[in-house]
Amino acid sequence: MAEYWGIHALFDCKACDKELIGDERVLKAFLKELVVNIGMVAYGEPILAHFATHDPSKGGYTICQMIETSLIDGHFVDENGDAYISVHSCKPFEVLIVEETINKYFKPENISKKVFYRLA
Repeated sequence: MAEYWGIHALFDCKACDKELIGDERVLKAFLKELVVNIGMVAYGEPILAHFATHDPSKGGYTICQMIETSLIDGHFVDENGDAYISVHSCKPFEVLIVEETINKYFKPENISKKVFYRLA
């Protein structure tokens, strides 16, 4: 593969455990463990907000953890348990470790992933 600048991995998770994705403590623990698991350094504390509750098909937590080499983010839908998580970093990381950490914390029925290599 040609030289690349960074990796952007996207995870679409279907039917996660609704109790887990709605628990702020679980979401913070996920971010903190994921940062360590993929060898990153957190920049500040995680940001979490529960909003869009006016539309049950979209309402839920959005999370963000800046890392020294970019960002981890996600949105979790209260109504159906779906989650959309991404990790973007110019420092290489193991995509499989991200998927394993998602499975551990949220127990989705299915994960679809896409990985993009940002060109240098």
